[in-house]
Amino acid sequence: MAHIKLFESNQIRSIWSETEQKWYFVVEDVVAILTDSKDPKQYIKRMRLRDAELSKGWVQFVPTLTVPTAGGNQKMGCADYGDF
Repeated sequence: MAHIKLFESNQIRSIWSETEQKWYFVVEDVVAILTDSKDPKQYIKRMRLRDAELSKGWVQFVPTLTVPTAGGNQKMGCADYGDF
């Protein structure tokens, strides 16, 4: 029997889109959790280099949104839960 723990003690930054009335999640945070990568930005970059179709459509399903962070607002790639 498998035991699954869903992101226990891991934080995923999110932002509410008033125009679309839905939550968006920072892709980098999700990739870090799912892959245990120490450098999720590089992981995403390599993933896009290996998959031309993914890279071509990236901006269509990973919009850049302004996300409040501890260091101030930053533009980050985000996706809604339907994209995962």
